[in-house]
Amino acid sequence: MRRFLIAAAATAIAAPAAAQQRIDFILNWVPGGDHAPYYYAKKLGWYKGIKDFPGKKIGNPAADGARTMWPALAKANGIDPKSVTWVNIDANAKLAALKARTIDVTTSFYNIHHIFKRELGNDMGFLAWRDIGLNPYGNSVIVNADYLNKNRALVEKFASVTQRAFAECVKQPRPCVQALIDANGALSFDNELVNWQLVEVLMSDKISQTVALGWHDDKRMQADYALVRDYIGIDKPFDVKNTYTNAFLDKSIKMKAVKAD
Repeated sequence: MRRFLIAAAATAIAAPAAAQQRIDFILNWVPGGDHAPYYYAKKLGWYKGIKDFPGKKIGNPAADGARTMWPALAKANGIDPKSVTWVNIDANAKLAALKARTIDVTTSFYNIHHIFKRELGNDMGFLAWRDIGLNPYGNSVIVNADYLNKNRALVEKFASVTQRAFAECVKQPRPCVQALIDANGALSFDNELVNWQLVEVLMSDKISQTVALGWHDDKRMQADYALVRDYIGIDKPFDVKNTYTNAFLDKSIKMKAVKAD
């Protein structure tokens, strides 16, 4: 008997760009580990992949982003989006719902994959969205346009320091994670170290390994624009290339190859 779950991950480590100047940088996460969604699904019997989802119950908060994108994932795999039943559950109730078998599938973040794996053991499997036809970006650093225009040099320094910080944390994860623990004493070092190791999996792809760590790929950005346009809606069409830049990244800083367990 096996169970499964769906997950997505996101982290950020930011260092001050300039010692004498203040930057307000808001993260969309609680302290912890980063980028790419994963499916985990709980079911009885052997797991056959996403083709086995029809007829199953997927548990998620009503406004969950993965829920919004389900029709696109279903279309990419030749599945009727209406062939599954959505169950409204709180984000913190996902694991309990899987254990209780009140749902068959859920979404979560890959950087907490180890927690689900610990609790479900061999009765769990997962699918990476990027392996089944959908690979949207998960996290980006966003800056106010007016602030950027007035403080371009400062933003460039901040982006440069942040890119170097991510690269250094890959090289030396233990002091990196310790800095997180020092600033957030309630966290567990061992748990966050595993969390970060899973984040590294999400950071590592062909673009980050061959172009630059943190690089936005034009083709993926175009695909993400089309995804949002078709499944969420865009009031006024725009050129997505005008919404991001790689100009502040150092192309000599690249990601190493990292494989999932």
